[in-house]
Amino acid sequence: MASAEKSLDRWELAREEARIKVQSCQKEHAVKSCMACDKVLGCEIRADYVKKVYESMSKGQGGGFEF
Repeated sequence: MASAEKSLDRWELAREEARIKVQSCQKEHAVKSCMACDKVLGCEIRADYVKKVYESMSKGQGGGFEF
């Protein structure tokens, strides 16, 4: 039986590592969202996660995204 798990590329792996750090921090600060944290502005953990999300979307090619 083939594995249903998708193989992640390096950008997706980096994003997952950053997501785990964010969730750990949220748990430590007893918040369900970074927006509920008083340290949201200037938070390096969250900024790194956002950066990793953009990089995983662009596969390291840079550029902008339209939302």
